[in-house]
Amino acid sequence: MPAGCKIKRNFERPAKELVEAFRGIPVANIDDNMGRIAAVDASIFPLNPNAKLLGTAFTVNAPAGDNLLFHKALDMAQPGDVIVLANKGSLSRSLCGEIMSNYAKSRGLAGIIIDGCVRDSAALRELDFPVYAKGVTPNGPYKNGPGEMNFPVSFAGIIINPGDIIVGDADGLLVIRPEDAEELAKKAKAWHDSEEKQLEGILTKGEWVRPWVDDKLKEVGFEFVD
Repeated sequence: MPAGCKIKRNFERPAKELVEAFRGIPVANIDDNMGRIAAVDASIFPLNPNAKLLGTAFTVNAPAGDNLLFHKALDMAQPGDVIVLANKGSLSRSLCGEIMSNYAKSRGLAGIIIDGCVRDSAALRELDFPVYAKGVTPNGPYKNGPGEMNFPVSFAGIIINPGDIIVGDADGLLVIRPEDAEELAKKAKAWHDSEEKQLEGILTKGEWVRPWVDDKLKEVGFEFVD
């Protein structure tokens, strides 16, 4: 087997109910309960901000500008999987467009994330299917390989393992280890519910009680001067 040419057919996926526990929770609220360091780099953006992402990572490690293994991943990934294409952050060539994204949607995949470029951006902005990328270019890809499938990858500053839970919305993407998911989902849901109550108070009463602000000012040593 040539170095860098490996395809793992099977890996352990988390239970569906564990993944679904994060549905409807904003990425920001989840990240607030993960030390605020779980999100991938802000350069990765959704083509359609309204197409929210939730699924399990199906990882592909590809040479810059090459989508040979990506094509194979489209056939091998299972419904609910998110294809994670690690492309070294290259902006030289697009790795997918309207046709590949629609094929992924037709197979029940949960989304596509690429630390590189896509094309057919106007169509992808209208597509009810989450595609995240770093840029847009009409330059097409190479199809030569090599690459690896379903091994850990470095993606926009975060290590992603096959089977990790990927959550995305208009604010960006983050990665959750399955072993942390159950407790994290409960904390993030409670955090979101608390923020919803704060917002309700602002909108209905014009109030936002946060005593910690004055406590912190006092701790730092601020003085009020008339």
